Amino acid sequence: MLRTIAGLLLTVSTASAQTPPSATQISAYEGLHRAAHGGDAAAITELAAAGADMNARDDAGRTPAHVAAFASNDDALRALAEAGADMNALENGRYDVVTIAAVADDPEMVELAIDLGNRADLITSRYDGTALIAAAHLGHHEVVRRLIAGGAPLDHVNNLGWTALMEAVVLGDGGPAHVETVDALVTAGADRSIPDRDDVTPLAHAEARGYAEIAALLRNGE
Repeated sequence: MLRTIAGLLLTVSTASAQTPPSATQISAYEGLHRAAHGGDAAAITELAAAGADMNARDDAGRTPAHVAAFASNDDALRALAEAGADMNALENGRYDVVTIAAVADDPEMVELAIDLGNRADLITSRYDGTALIAAAHLGHHEVVRRLIAGGAPLDHVNNLGWTALMEAVVLGDGGPAHVETVDALVTAGADRSIPDRDDVTPLAHAEARGYAEIAALLRNGE
């Protein structure tokens, strides 16, 4: 079991993560991509009225909405959505706006994107995961709460065989942020009994790692 977990952790640590636009890409942006990065909502509205492609892609498959998310430009994202941009588009790394915002620990943009039509249950990333799993992994507990409120699936199992709850334990550090994350998931009704591929539960992993507070949360109500 330990060998299997170690192999999966190596896979996660060496995998390509989200890639924001580089300085070179940003300098080459024109039109909607430039406006999205710069947060220029007025320019977005003007370009949309002139017939600009709201879902144009850069060389990494990013739409203007993805660029606005990476730049944390709420007004730009709102203007794009109002002009008809696809809020559920995936870029080449298979990330959507919500997952980009979740990884950036940007709860306000997460909530805004969901309000604008970005589904919280999209399957994203090379791991066939969700924004909730990504946020739980990182201990972004306020994002986790916003995603749960937005209808994110609590018990989705990614292609590593892990749920959001499992990732909060296996990939977390047992500290306050991950304790809050586990608390949010458990309170919302996440299934604590779903094991990993070795049939080890989140509770067993927490106990093995000495994560006493998390273990207590997982035992509560059993």
